[in-house]
Amino acid sequence: MLGQLAIGSLLIVSTVLIHGVILELVLKALLRMPQAWEIRWRALVFSAIVLSVFAAHVLEIWVWATFYIFIEEIHTLEAALYFSTSSFTTVGYGDLVLTPEWRLMGALESANGMMLFGWSTAFIFEVVRRSYRRLFHVA
Repeated sequence: MLGQLAIGSLLIVSTVLIHGVILELVLKALLRMPQAWEIRWRALVFSAIVLSVFAAHVLEIWVWATFYIFIEEIHTLEAALYFSTSSFTTVGYGDLVLTPEWRLMGALESANGMMLFGWSTAFIFEVVRRSYRRLFHVA
């Protein structure tokens, strides 16, 4: 169990770092964008932000899926991606399960996904809120 917690913690740290770097890149790109573009192309800008954040989640799911293949717990890429997506999104169908020696990893991945989806939601909300405040000149 301690081994699973240690490895799971490393995977969580990895995905949090990936998420932080991608959100920082998105924010820097947004800050470099001329305000006129943001106003004129608001829907496209928001869509690009959401798709970038979604891409971060996809990459993080791949990290977990790759781990399951590496430890030979799941043997095909499709099955590993399916299990990882199911766990990361907290759906957890249960039709594909890990062996008892690794089953804690699915729960850790779910906690990781829930945390990162919350961070993404807060990030997107704040970007949209600030954009509309600038548009309506609200302090």
